[in-house]
Amino acid sequence: MTTLLIILNIVTFFGEVLTGGALAMAFALWPLSTGAGADAGMGFAPWQLLTYGFLHANLAHLAFNMLGLLMFGRSIEAAQGPGRTLAVYLASLVSAGLTQLAVLSYITPAHVPTIGASGAVFGMLFAYARLFPRRIVVLLFPPIPMPAWLFATVYAVLELLLGLADTRTGIAHFAHLGGMAGSALLLRHWHVRAEPRT
Repeated sequence: MTTLLIILNIVTFFGEVLTGGALAMAFALWPLSTGAGADAGMGFAPWQLLTYGFLHANLAHLAFNMLGLLMFGRSIEAAQGPGRTLAVYLASLVSAGLTQLAVLSYITPAHVPTIGASGAVFGMLFAYARLFPRRIVVLLFPPIPMPAWLFATVYAVLELLLGLADTRTGIAHFAHLGGMAGSALLLRHWHVRAEPRT
């Protein structure tokens, strides 16, 4: 399932490139109140809560998200199976999208769409940390090793602080937190516990 999700993201990205961005414009997550400034009259549609997460702004954006999905998704799938892995990914994606809509509507009104799998990847990070809290994860920059629970906590706090500092950076910090929240709620519903230490 992890491999399939990565392939879908890559194929969709090439579709964006081949259509000159038209695919992204049509399937991105538009704010609830798009306003007159929107390009080509695009507006919100419920299915965008899923489709936006398979679109990416550029190759670096895609690569970073797919690296995270690969890092965390494989272990989650090995422990929980492909069905639950997909459920965590999609629940995180939808909850991230809903959080982003709320932020854009009530905190920082905007007329630009949201794209990217980051919210889903943050949800996968939370699931990984919940399942394997003591496994060591290494930051890319700087390369600091830390247990998964601390890694996820540091990222959550950082996203919150960055989101509160400035929500106009073009990075959906609160969507990342929303993805983690969706994952947390689903795992709680399943009564998922940490895997035994081996």
